[in-house]
Amino acid sequence: MADFDSPMTRRHALQWAGGLGLAVFVSACASDGDPAAETAPIAETSTEAAATAAPDCVLMPEVTEGPFYLDLDLVRSDITEGKPGLPLDLRVNVVDAGSCEPIEGAAVDVWHCDAEGAYSGVQGAEGETFCRGVQLTDADGVAEFRTIFPGWYTGRAVHIHVKVSADGDQTHTGQLFFDPEATSAVYATEPYAERGEQDVPNSNDGIYAESGGVTVLTVTVDGDSSSGAVTLGVQRS
Repeated sequence: MADFDSPMTRRHALQWAGGLGLAVFVSACASDGDPAAETAPIAETSTEAAATAAPDCVLMPEVTEGPFYLDLDLVRSDITEGKPGLPLDLRVNVVDAGSCEPIEGAAVDVWHCDAEGAYSGVQGAEGETFCRGVQLTDADGVAEFRTIFPGWYTGRAVHIHVKVSADGDQTHTGQLFFDPEATSAVYATEPYAERGEQDVPNSNDGIYAESGGVTVLTVTVDGDSSSGAVTLGVQRS
């Protein structure tokens, strides 16, 4: 995993990525078939096939940013800040929507709630920054984060927010979703079990419907850790 835990700011990171133009739409590239159906069961499995499969690009519109985005200068790979929860290694692949070739130097900004459904920086957690961070994609178009499997909050399916930026003016905003089988298995364990199952499945979530269900993470849960991967294709202007 690339390590960008440094004094570099998000704005500096975006200056690095200034040569990339993003159109109004983003495409999500997923391997053939239903992304949710390819989610690995709760077992000791490998994501190698998912990571190496050639993607097909599918155009999709942007979705709402939501109320909890904070414009912070947090260029770092580990965004857990000691929060309890199942470790999640998140891999975001950014590719050109037309060719599916990897894009180097794109800034990927992610944020999500903790295991109890709370966001940092808001709702009593002002001044905190857990589960938020930015990474630049490497030569393979990959940005990686160490975080925790997110919890849920009333009215939404389980999700991670993501922005892919070239500069301060051109940004794609989307959300990443989880396979319900993986989510149910994780939520049967602590510290999630006390809160029970999410109250809104993907099928009843308006933003999931708006996204077309394209950005479902390929998830592997293996004992006391998990990993998730998704490929996002951006259309260059």
